[in-house]
This record gives sequence, C-alpha cells and structure tokens, in this order.
Amino acid sequence: MMYKILIVDDEPNIVMSLEYAFKKKGFEVFIARDGSEALEIVKSHIPDIVLLDIMMPNVDGYQTLKQIKSTKKLEATKVVFLTAKNKASDIEKGLELGADKYLIKPFSVKKIVSEILELMA
Repeated sequence: MMYKILIVDDEPNIVMSLEYAFKKKGFEVFIARDGSEALEIVKSHIPDIVLLDIMMPNVDGYQTLKQIKSTKKLEATKVVFLTAKNKASDIEKGLELGADKYLIKPFSVKKIVSEILELMA
C-alpha cells in the first residue's frame, strides 16, 4: 500500500529531509510551503496523512487543521503537527483542534517516519 503524505512546512531543509525519507519508504509525497498552499493541494489530492507545521506565513497550521477537519472528503486524513511550539498549552490546543499526533522540533527523521508508519498501521 502506497500512502500519500502532504508535508507542510516553510523550512526548506526540513521539507527536503522528510521528503527524501518518506519517498525512500515508498510514500507519494506532496509539498506545501504554507497553509494556503496545503489547502489548494488537498482539493485535488486526498492525502492519507498531513504533516503540518504550526508557525507559517499566510495561513498557520491551526487554521489549516480546522479547514481539513471540516472538509467531508478529508475526514479519513490523519493530521500530525510537527512544530517547535512545545508548551503544554500548545500541545493541548493542537490535540483539541483534532490533530492525531503532536510531534516537537527539533526531531529525528527516523523517529518521525516510524511515528507516521505506526499511526497508519
């Protein structure tokens, strides 16, 4: 089974390392640099999972998550926050808004890949 993942982050180095790792695992990878780009992509490609930063230009991760969760055709899509926002209140807010997982930067690419594979299992 080939999973589709949408990586949403405005940090090019993070995007490149995650894209490489997920492609190596057989994922079909889509990239967005901010929330508005992500929302455009999900109109035509329904990802199995969205790996989403919170602090981004234009539309932030919280708004992006709300839009995804309120879209009927995306109800099976899992959303994972990957962010530097590491306060308990940030984590609580992310999970309350409907994130399936909340992961903190800095991170190990290997760990992120295994967390995602575990979530999809």
